[in-house]
Amino acid sequence: MQVKEKNTWEVLRDHLVDSDSAGLNEYLSELSGEETLRALMRLELAEQQQILARLTPESAAEVFEYIPDESAGDLLSELSPEVAASIVSEMSSDEQADVLSELDDEELEEILSHMDDHDVLEARQLMAYDDDVAGGLMMKEYFSYPKLYRASSVLKDLAKREEEYELNNVLYIYITTRAGVLLGVARIRDIIVAPPQARLADILHPAVSVKDTTTLDELEGFFDDNNLSAVPVVDEKNRILGVVRRRAVYDAVAERADADHLKSQGIVGGEELRSMPTILRSRRRLSWLSVNVVLNVIAASVIAQFQDTLSAVIILAVFLPIISDMSGCSGNQAVAVSMRELSLGIINKSDLFYVWRKEVVIGIINGLALGLLISIVAWAWQGNGWLGLVVGMALAINTILAVSIGGTVPVILKSLKVDPAVASGPILTTITDMCGFFLLLGTASLMLPLLTG
Repeated sequence: MQVKEKNTWEVLRDHLVDSDSAGLNEYLSELSGEETLRALMRLELAEQQQILARLTPESAAEVFEYIPDESAGDLLSELSPEVAASIVSEMSSDEQADVLSELDDEELEEILSHMDDHDVLEARQLMAYDDDVAGGLMMKEYFSYPKLYRASSVLKDLAKREEEYELNNVLYIYITTRAGVLLGVARIRDIIVAPPQARLADILHPAVSVKDTTTLDELEGFFDDNNLSAVPVVDEKNRILGVVRRRAVYDAVAERADADHLKSQGIVGGEELRSMPTILRSRRRLSWLSVNVVLNVIAASVIAQFQDTLSAVIILAVFLPIISDMSGCSGNQAVAVSMRELSLGIINKSDLFYVWRKEVVIGIINGLALGLLISIVAWAWQGNGWLGLVVGMALAINTILAVSIGGTVPVILKSLKVDPAVASGPILTTITDMCGFFLLLGTASLMLPLLTG
């Protein structure tokens, strides 16, 4: 009989049971990042902590690269401060700041107390920035030299620092004044082929840079327009502070989109993994679902006011969810566009009327098209043109209302400092459901003799 091959998490568990730290380190080094993350997330929290404690700091730091920041912070907080500090010290500076930012103040200070003063200073500098600006996304691992350095001196220094930084990933060095003001950039290849006594001032090329306050959306646009792997980050005096990698920017954009999508679906906090504590996951979901229970009861109460109409024309019950769903889809499209324009800075609270005006035009066009389509379906199905008119009017008007609400609510919520990704959906759904139900059933009540005749 063929023996079933063990899953990766089962192998990790076996190494734990056998207290085989060497085998554990070797096995994890052979896994891809995706395999490592999948295996860890299938283990209990206590097992994850045991594995990280048994790994070498270098191996543990590599594992943390693949773990989402919130989960990484939770894991780090459960380790002893000494072990946690040894792992964090092996991370790149931008990863250090991301993970440490997830800790509460007491845990943070305990871990920092066991770290090198230079690493602590860099971590505090990066954590002082918001995570969606260049200062919060940059890393401090870069090569810079004063303009009077000679090519031979630079090559000697690079050779000494081969273990400190992964030179295979370094393509450029940055050339500065003694005060750190950015003057230009040179390729490693330029340094190698230059005469040994050549000054960097004679080799440098003009360097593009971004301010430390440059937003994530501006960085995304920058890398879309420039074929660079990284860009230096400077302060208001043009002193170099770090570098932002293209990959870091695109990863941050993807993470933000994922977080907004999760929040829009009721995952409060913007991140949930099934390896998280069950009670925490349940509480986060319930905080959203319980509110929606109340909102749905309010919307459904409209139906209760028209029981006699529904009893007389039972076919109307078939069209209620259609109108609700179609209007909700139209409204959510408007929400998505407003969310995107808000994130890009294209619109703000002063543009409320502009947003509404643009959406109303779309709502009229799409509402008439959808209303005509559903009215034809109702007429052909039931053979009653008046039913088609009632259903079509309700969908057309509700579509106009839905896009108006969907377009403007995120702008209003943003101006009130409420996260539009969380609140726009419930508000849109409740209002469009109530209006849709009222339009269909109210109009049907007025035209009841024509619908039952």
